[in-house]
Order: sequence, then structure tokens, then C-alpha cells
Amino acid sequence: MSYLCIISNHKKIKKIVMATTNVYQRYFEAELDYNGTKRNAASVWLISDSENGNIKYEAAISFFQKKTPEDFSVSFDAYFTQTLFEGKGRRSKKKEQVFLENLFDTISQIAEKNSGKVFFDKPLTQEKIA
Repeated sequence: MSYLCIISNHKKIKKIVMATTNVYQRYFEAELDYNGTKRNAASVWLISDSENGNIKYEAAISFFQKKTPEDFSVSFDAYFTQTLFEGKGRRSKKKEQVFLENLFDTISQIAEKNSGKVFFDKPLTQEKIA
């Protein structure tokens, strides 16, 4: 969680809270040839970002070149996102459940749009859910 403080009228301090949460994250085998580099793995996320009564949910994927079993060095030049929801509100477990149910389809569409593929039946790590 990050904080930004604004001083107004030299008397009042207003605290604006910006929270970015990885609701879901997992690594999978994948394929993508991007910027002249063959990528063979991907990190998949469902991200929530809230600030001042507004919430944004994004599906995100980063393709990277996994050279060893321990190598999870994510590359950010092959990083793609799609906004799922943006508006007034706060984190909602109901919304997150719907987004999670559709996450693999959404990620597949993002990957295909960029000539990539994610093998959801070949996870490289356990899933992390916030």
C-alpha cells in the first residue's frame, strides 16, 4: 500500500490511500516471440487498484524467457493488460469471483491478440490469491 499526503491551507493534512493488490497471481508455461526474444513462460495477474473511493480491476500478463527452473525474472517489455472494471466503489469479493472465473479466457484473448499462448494446464507455481 502506498500513501500520498497533501497539505492544504498549511493546517490540514489529507491522506489519500492508494492500494494496489494482486488479487490473483500464478506462473504458467507459455509461448510468445516478442522483440526478437522467444518467451516460454508467463506471469498472470488479476490486479485491483483503489484510490479515493474508486476501484479498477485489470487482467495482466507478462511473458518472459525462463532459462532455469528457478528463473522467474519477469520482463516488462512483453506486458499486456485489459481493464475489466473501473468506477466508484471498493474491492468486492463478488466482483473478484466473477473476474477470477473468467480470468483464463480474458488472458487467452489478450495473449492471442499479441500472438502468444498460455498453457493453463501447465502451471509453474502455486496460485496466490489475496
